Amino acid sequence: MHIPHPTTEFDVIVIGGSYAGLSAAMPLARARRRVLVIDAGQRRNRYARHSHGFLGQDGREAAAIVADGRAQLMKYPTVRWLEGAAEQAARTEHGFRVTLSDGSTFQSLRLVLATGVVDELPPVAGLTERWGSSAFHCPYCHGYELMEGAIGVLATGPMSIHHALMLPDWGRVTFFLNGAFEPDEAQLASLKERGVAIECTPVKAIGGHAAVELKDGRTLEMAGLFVLTRIHSASPLAEQLGCALEQGAIGSHVRTDAMKASSVPGVFVCGDAARMFGNVGMAVADGGMAGAAAHQSLIFGLDKAA
Repeated sequence: MHIPHPTTEFDVIVIGGSYAGLSAAMPLARARRRVLVIDAGQRRNRYARHSHGFLGQDGREAAAIVADGRAQLMKYPTVRWLEGAAEQAARTEHGFRVTLSDGSTFQSLRLVLATGVVDELPPVAGLTERWGSSAFHCPYCHGYELMEGAIGVLATGPMSIHHALMLPDWGRVTFFLNGAFEPDEAQLASLKERGVAIECTPVKAIGGHAAVELKDGRTLEMAGLFVLTRIHSASPLAEQLGCALEQGAIGSHVRTDAMKASSVPGVFVCGDAARMFGNVGMAVADGGMAGAAAHQSLIFGLDKAA
């Protein structure tokens, strides 16, 4: 039987109570481990009403999926849920100490970070107000619902060409360069082959449902817009703990191995905080792996967890 150190309140603290965090807590709860979930209520897809592409939940309200997951998790008696923002995390002699914004502290033997990321939108008037309703970042999550209509891709840099080349599978695409990207000859040929229209006139604002207002006075009506955002971590904890980061074309994420272990022993990271591309299904899978790995590390040690 597992005997915790007397000064350690929890076996595992999971920071983040969205899809990845809930999924990480579940195998630990089912192993009857003492789990604390700390959630600040800021899931990445809170701006989108519905979630798509997650098997068994396609088209459901995004908030309802999380609410159901929490209700199922909280049926396990060894789980505690705390609403609040974790602002500091540090190593201790026997594990980790987490400090919340109100000054309260909690101890655990392992940490699972499911803290997510923040999308950085380009400074285009009207874009923020439409984020999640008619402006999106993931074609797999939102492309089908545009019903093969007119789709705008707002360039933010060289990687935006991937959006422009993918999205003709979902509708008629106009690529708004907006001074952020200049395709070379090979890229222009690829865009032409995919039937993508290119608009070089700078964008003034987004109005209406998803109307792109250009600086020359024209307005192009779109069924929806896609924007490849830059991302940064929604929490400073991974960096505070010294977790190694991976730098990518649109930002950074925490480097993990196949079991979601970070470079810091005892710290597991899952969901969008640990990958460059993610959706609800991937977050749930990541969380399940992180939770199982954290549990096994409690039994076999950090160097022998399977």
